[in-house]
Amino acid sequence: MENTKQKLIQDIENLLNSYDGIQNSIINPELLKCMDETSLKEIISDLLTQKENVVASNLEYLEQFKKY
Repeated sequence: MENTKQKLIQDIENLLNSYDGIQNSIINPELLKCMDETSLKEIISDLLTQKENVVASNLEYLEQFKKY
């Protein structure tokens, strides 16, 4: 597997493992070998969007406790 794909897979694992309280995930590189760089980048983009949505949701929730 080429270096770029390995880096992308590592980025995906890092994103998956960035959530608190969740057991670390390890992606089987054999599973992702058949995926091209574009597909791996789409997975990263989807994970980042999901993470942004969680942060935005948490901020909305915390805003209700803000004193004016």
